[in-house]
Amino acid sequence: MHQIIKTALVTAALVCTSASVFAQDDGAGVVRRRTADRNAPKQQDGTVVTERMQNFFSEDNSSISDADRQWMRVIYRSIDLDKDQNAPLYFPEEPIDGQENLFRIIMRLLASNTLPAYEYLDGREIFTDQYRIKTRDILDRFYIPYTDAKGSTEKNPKFNIDENDVPTNEVLSYYVVERWEFDTRSNRLRPVVEAICPVLHRSGDFGGDALKYPMFWVKFSDLRPYLAAQTIFIDDDNNLPTCTYDDFFTLNLYDGDIYKTRNLKNKSMVQMYPDPDALKKAQDSIQNRLDDFEKKLWVPTREEVIAAREAREALAAGGDSTQVEQATAKTSTTRASARSTKRSTKEKKVSKPKAPKASSSSSSNATRSVRRRK
Repeated sequence: MHQIIKTALVTAALVCTSASVFAQDDGAGVVRRRTADRNAPKQQDGTVVTERMQNFFSEDNSSISDADRQWMRVIYRSIDLDKDQNAPLYFPEEPIDGQENLFRIIMRLLASNTLPAYEYLDGREIFTDQYRIKTRDILDRFYIPYTDAKGSTEKNPKFNIDENDVPTNEVLSYYVVERWEFDTRSNRLRPVVEAICPVLHRSGDFGGDALKYPMFWVKFSDLRPYLAAQTIFIDDDNNLPTCTYDDFFTLNLYDGDIYKTRNLKNKSMVQMYPDPDALKKAQDSIQNRLDDFEKKLWVPTREEVIAAREAREALAAGGDSTQVEQATAKTSTTRASARSTKRSTKEKKVSKPKAPKASSSSSSNATRSVRRRK
């Protein structure tokens, strides 16, 4: 009896040892279960942003290589939060039911030393450790009250910022860097948000117009995992939060004015076009070229050529834009009717009846055989 129990104990010990060795093996084909990262940062509603989620939204996985790019242009936009289309970035001003605006999310991540920030260099965006700015310097520079959080160290500083001390009512605009890329893999032109900069609107001691103070740059790829976990609603007719901040930027649902394009002299649009009318014309021209970029990649059809010619003739004849639109609509209607007429004519086409073949008897009577003629 004792021998049987001893044998059973030895067998159980061997099984446990084999199981532990198998669980620690990192060889190919072995699937390991990983526990949740307890140190992963959490959203205000308890959502955990894991390392896998951060890698999914990282720039290395989302961007394309230079070999697949045939054309790229960098656009700088100013997003005014007073516009109704950009209101989801500002409201709610105070956290409500786990929802908070964009600037509160950024400040909370900076206070927990989760999100890196970079210096605003007036058009020279360099996202390296050399130009990374410390959170303490940001808070001191813009006079935001704070206290050191529990567990804060010199290498890993963390801060407590009261919700009432976050200047959300003064951040009334954002600067956004867009990268318009033509991807040869899909033959599509797509805009990609590269970085975001909160802009503080603060009046001086003697009043007057508020001055704009760009605070810092944050890379959108570093911010995306946390924006994807925050839902918002963008329509007053539908109060369900069916969209996220990540969708809002990825789908370009915001409305921003172009204030600069990347150029050799590093000049803004105001510096190149001091006249307001010329500035507006240049901004519209850049936006139209971006919108019409894909249209110019393909050879136009015959109908499109006719429509463009009639539009030019209408303009040459002194017609206004309404007449041009009528001419284009007329051409489209004519094109559709011509296609339908051609299709109906083709369907109604009847093949000609073939002549009946002559019978064998009639052919033999009509032609006399010359075989076996003597």
